[in-house]
Amino acid sequence: MPKEYPCTEPSMLHCFQPTGSLVAWYAKLLCDTVVPFQEAVLNDRVEGVPPSHAVRNFRNAAALLRGDTDRRGSFYGAVFQDSDVAKWIEAAAYSLLIKPDKALEQRLDDLCDLIAAAQEPDGYLNTHYTLNCPENKFTNLLEGHELYCSGHMMEAAAALYETTGSRKLLDIMCRNADLLYQRFITEGAPGYPGHPEVELALMRLWRASGEERYRELAEHFINVRGVDPDFYIKEAAQRSWKIWGNDPANREYQQSHLPVREQPDAVGHAVRAVYLYSAMADIAAVTGDISLKQACIRLFESIAHRRMYITGGIGSTVIGEAFTADYDLPNDTVYAETCASIGLIFFASRMLQLERNGRYADVMERAFYNTVLAGIELDGRKFFYVNPLEVIPGVSGVIPTHRHDLPQRPGWFGCACCPPNAARLLASAARYIWDRADGILYANLFVEGKLTLPETEILTETAYPFGDTVRFTILSGSTRMAIRIPAFSARNYAVSAPGEYRDGYYYLDARAGDVIELRLDMSPRINRTNTRAAANSGRGAVTVGPVVYCAEEADNSGELFGFTLQSGSLRIIPQTPAQIGGFDAAADSLGTVYTVCAQGSTLVQDDPDALYFSEGFREEAGSLKLIPYFMWGNRGLNRMRIWFPVR
Repeated sequence: MPKEYPCTEPSMLHCFQPTGSLVAWYAKLLCDTVVPFQEAVLNDRVEGVPPSHAVRNFRNAAALLRGDTDRRGSFYGAVFQDSDVAKWIEAAAYSLLIKPDKALEQRLDDLCDLIAAAQEPDGYLNTHYTLNCPENKFTNLLEGHELYCSGHMMEAAAALYETTGSRKLLDIMCRNADLLYQRFITEGAPGYPGHPEVELALMRLWRASGEERYRELAEHFINVRGVDPDFYIKEAAQRSWKIWGNDPANREYQQSHLPVREQPDAVGHAVRAVYLYSAMADIAAVTGDISLKQACIRLFESIAHRRMYITGGIGSTVIGEAFTADYDLPNDTVYAETCASIGLIFFASRMLQLERNGRYADVMERAFYNTVLAGIELDGRKFFYVNPLEVIPGVSGVIPTHRHDLPQRPGWFGCACCPPNAARLLASAARYIWDRADGILYANLFVEGKLTLPETEILTETAYPFGDTVRFTILSGSTRMAIRIPAFSARNYAVSAPGEYRDGYYYLDARAGDVIELRLDMSPRINRTNTRAAANSGRGAVTVGPVVYCAEEADNSGELFGFTLQSGSLRIIPQTPAQIGGFDAAADSLGTVYTVCAQGSTLVQDDPDALYFSEGFREEAGSLKLIPYFMWGNRGLNRMRIWFPVR
C-alpha cells in the first residue's frame, strides 16, 4: 500500500485524479508516451537520439564493485548523468497513481536493485566517481554535482515510497544521507553544494523517513552558504583538475556571494537559484525563521517583478544560463530553461506555505501553462531545453549569438536534465492543484477531476484554461475552502456562494450538496511591459487567462515581423488542433482550445529587398491568428513571435 509521509498530511497526489481538460490530456500523454519513451532513451534503445548510457553507468559501477572486471565499462555522459535516472524514477512513480502498471512497477523495483548494487559499502552513490575517479570524491563541490545527484535520487526515493510503499530506494538514500551527515555535520567538513538541490531533497527525505538529522543537514547547507564566499576559491586551490572550468571566483553564479538571508536579488544560474530558494522557503515554513522568510519574499519579488518573462520563463542569457539585470528580457536570445520554470514552480508552491497569497499561485500557473508545457512536443517524444519567445529560421539555432535558441525540439540532449524534469512535474501536478493548511482546503489551480479526502469529496468540472467557468460540487462532508481568484480576473469575477476575498483567495464554508460556481473573465487582452524592459517597448503580448499566445508563420501568410496589432481587436475562436491546421494525430484528442484573431496592419515594401527606406511603403489592413504558446513548434520550421507592436 502507498505510504504517507510521517511528517506531513496525506499527499494530494493520492487524493486527486484529473479526469478532463488540458491537464488530463497531458497526464495520459505522460503515461502512454513520455514515461516509456524516456525509459527507452535512458536504456539506449531509441535510434536517432544522443546516447544516454545513464542506466548502463549503474550496471558498470555495480560490476566494478562486485569485482567483475571483465564486464566493467567506463562512465559515459555528463558528470550528473545519474540524475536523469533519478528524475525518470520519480516521474514513473507518480505515473503509477495516474495509471497503475504492474510491469512498470516491477521494472522500477529491478532498477532499485541495480542502484543498490552500484552503492558503495559506506553509502556513497555516484557512478561518475565510482568508475572514473574515486580518489576525487567530495573534492570539487563547485563542479562535481555529487550532492546534486544525491538530491535527485533522494527525491526519487521519497516518491517511490509514497506511491508504492517500497523502501528499497528509500533505504539506499537514507544510507547516502547518513554518509553526508557524517561528513558535513559530525566531521565538520567545510563546504556547500555548487549546484543546490540536495537541500530541498533532504527536506523531502526527512518527511518520508521522519529522520530529524536530514532536516538538520538541509538547514546546515542553507546556513553556511555564502558565509565564506571564498570557499570555492580555496577548494580549487587544493586540486589540480577541473570538470567544466567554472570560475570559483564567480560568486553570484553559484549564489555564494552573500549569506542567503542577505541576498537582495535573484542572481546567477537560474536553475540553481530557484532550487536553493525552494529549500529556503521550505525550511522557513517548517522552522518559522523570520529572516529566512523575508529573504524568500525579497528574492521572489526580484524574480516575479523584474526578472521573469511573461511566459514564466527565467534566465535571460545563455552565458551562465543565468539571470542578468532588472528588466533585461530579450526575446530572441533568451535562455528560459525548462528546468528553471519547473524550479520556479517549486519555489512558488513553497511560498504558498510561507505566506498564503494568490500571487504565488499566479506565477506557478503562468510557468506551468506556458514554459513547462512548451518544453514538450505534443507527440511526447521531443523536448525544448531553451524556450525562446521569438524565432527566425536561419538565425535562431544557427548564428553564434542565437545557437542555443532552437526553432524545433530535438529528441534528446547530451545534457538531458529538462525532459525527465518536465515528466516528473507533469506526473505530480496534483500536488500543485490542491493543498491544505490550517484546516483550510485551497484550490490553487483549476483542473477537472475528483478530490477525495477523509472529511470531504469534491468534484471539479471545468474546461479551464479554455473555459470561463469552474464548478465545484461538494459530494460529501464539509470543509473551509479557499478558491484562488487569478490576478487577471481579480476585478471581474463571480462566485455563487457567500464568502470573503483576501489576498487572492475567496474564502467560504462548503458542505455536502453545495454547488459552487466560479466565473472568470477570460477576455483576450493585450499586455504591455514596463518601459524599462527595452526589448518590448511599444509592444504588446496577447493572453487569455493564464495562457500566453504567439503567432506562427504556419497560420499567417503575412509578414509576422511587419505586423502591428490594433488595440481592442482581439476575438477568441474555439477550435480543435486539427482545425488549426497542420497538427499531427497526437494533438487531435487535445480537445477544444482557444485561438485568437487579431486585427491590425502589415507593412508592405515596394522593394522587398530594401534594408532602409523613407518612402515606397504602405500599411495594409490584415489579421493575425494566434495560438497558445505551449503549442508552438509542432508544425515544422517556421517563424514565431509573442510580442508585437501595438497601435
